Amino acid sequence: MSRIGKKPIAVPSNVTVNLDGQNVSVKGPKGQLALTLVEEVSIANGEEGLVVTPRDESQRARAMWGMQRTLVQNLVTGVAEGFTRKLEINGVGYRAAMQGKNLQLALGFSHDVLYEVPEGIEIKTPKPTEIEISGSDKQVVGQVAAEIRGYRPPEPYKGKGVKYDDEVIFRKEGKKK
Repeated sequence: MSRIGKKPIAVPSNVTVNLDGQNVSVKGPKGQLALTLVEEVSIANGEEGLVVTPRDESQRARAMWGMQRTLVQNLVTGVAEGFTRKLEINGVGYRAAMQGKNLQLALGFSHDVLYEVPEGIEIKTPKPTEIEISGSDKQVVGQVAAEIRGYRPPEPYKGKGVKYDDEVIFRKEGKKK
């Protein structure tokens, strides 16, 4: 039994949810998101909120149950509060700045990297060494953060590069004489 799948999804008062068969659309102050659930699970409005249940006791239905519930929870949370991911830049001369709609990154290459910000994502640079990525779709926010980190992942000797704010880099000892 899925412990996560059993929990009902609380819907805030400022969020409206439309259920149309397997299609779920959620609208709130931060925007509108939609999702099509897999055939093995069903969703309904309950007393405490949205309830996701498996249609049968097959292995696939039980495997999809918790994941589909979490995806719907992420839709509700995204349109109500939004998601934020923070990146830190370490290294001499490494910095980031917003240039119009693009993010300009100086990461030690012979040229600056220009990252085009996708629709629905907001990027802020409170300091030249910090990047805040926010949006209503958790998957897109994480993908943008991963793409920016992918330009210069942190290296284990000096820790230079772009890392998540909660990421721990295991440091290696350098060469010994």
